[in-house]
Amino acid sequence: MFNKLKDFFGRYEATGPVEYIVAGLGNPGREYENTRHNAGFMALDHIQKKEGFELKRLRFKALCGDGMIAGKRVLFIKPSTFMNKSGESVRDAMQYYDIPPERTIILFDDVSIDVGKLRIRLKGSDGGQKGMHNIIYLTGDDKFPRVRVGIGKKKHPDMKLADWVLSRFTPDELKALEPVLDNTAEAVSLIIGGNVNEAMNRYNG
Repeated sequence: MFNKLKDFFGRYEATGPVEYIVAGLGNPGREYENTRHNAGFMALDHIQKKEGFELKRLRFKALCGDGMIAGKRVLFIKPSTFMNKSGESVRDAMQYYDIPPERTIILFDDVSIDVGKLRIRLKGSDGGQKGMHNIIYLTGDDKFPRVRVGIGKKKHPDMKLADWVLSRFTPDELKALEPVLDNTAEAVSLIIGGNVNEAMNRYNG
């Protein structure tokens, strides 16, 4: 049974063993802020603000924090390994807390989805996303629930994909992302609470 205890400031602290991991994927550093490839970081930051926990510990080659979501203690991580090696952080955290893929939720960007939309899947291929590819490769499993945040297709066919995903969202796109980040936070809560089908029916675009 999990409990919530209040700290000195009246905020709830997470107690009990970690039952879930939520990992937001991206690249660390100010030069990558608000870039398309950092949509996973942005989603995790939004959940952090909404739920009131802090990402302030450095463990598993990641910035970590924990909080209570749907009555479960959740470890939140932002890998500091850069996108293509995200699996190192996710794998290490999973092994330490003995968390299976089915209870490890990954948030990341997807070029096949328009800005302003998201898509939830319970398992499957990496879809060409390098961070997800590394997670599947290092863990040997693809049964990770994932919330894919749309970042839109390349504007020009001859543009390199790397240049596109490392470009910044426009002001209009950032506005379009606001409800998506809210929906991502709600989807994560529903998944952890055992309401996966409701999350998919409500938010899959």
